[in-house]
Amino acid sequence: MDSRAWDERYAAAELVWGREPNRWVAGETGELPPGRALDLAAGEGRNAVWLAGRGWRVTAVDFSAVALERGRELVAAGAPEAAERIRWVRADVTDPSAWADWERRGGFGLVLISYLHLPAGPRRDVWRRAAGATAPGGTLLVVGHDATNIAEGTGGPQDPEVLYSPDEVVSVAVSAGLRTVRAERVRRPVEGAQRDAVDALVRLHRPATGRG
Repeated sequence: MDSRAWDERYAAAELVWGREPNRWVAGETGELPPGRALDLAAGEGRNAVWLAGRGWRVTAVDFSAVALERGRELVAAGAPEAAERIRWVRADVTDPSAWADWERRGGFGLVLISYLHLPAGPRRDVWRRAAGATAPGGTLLVVGHDATNIAEGTGGPQDPEVLYSPDEVVSVAVSAGLRTVRAERVRRPVEGAQRDAVDALVRLHRPATGRG
C-alpha cells in the first residue's frame, strides 16, 4: 500500500490501531531510561505517545499525513508535556534521503520498528539503517507479524513476501554491531479470533563501548 492508500484507511476509522501501546513495545521498553527515541512507521502514534508520556523525546515518522494528524490529536488529549516531547515527521522510511536528518542528529537511545512490513530488500535496508541509528548503549526493537502467522496465527498481511522471522532480523542487526537480547516468536491474543496472532519479537542492544 502507498501513502494515499494508507491515508484512506486511516481516514475511514477513528483509530485503526487503538490508543494503547503495543503490548510488546510496552513490555520491552517500560524499564528503559528515557532518552531520544525514533519511532519508524509510527502510524497514528500510539507507541510514540506512550513513550513521550514516560519522558522520551520522540521523533515519530510515517508517510501518511492522516496518520500523523491522528497522532497529534491523540497526544493533545493527554498531558501537555507529552505533546511537547514528540516531533512528527512525514517521510518514507524506505527513502535513503529521509535518513540524512536522523543521522545528523546522532544516535537514538531507542529505535522502534513496529509492524512495518516490506519486501525483503527494502526491509533489510531499513533494519540496517535503524541499527546504525541506535546509539551506544541503546536499544533497537523490531516487532512484526511472523512468517508463520499465515498458517498458524490470525490477521496481519497474507503475503508471505512481506513477513519475516526473528532470525532474519538478528542476522541483519548483528552484522551491524548489535547484540541480541531477545529474539523469538510470541503469541498475541486477538479479541474475537479463535487463534492468537504469531509475532516476531526482536530486541537488540548496541554495546556502550562502541559499535561492535
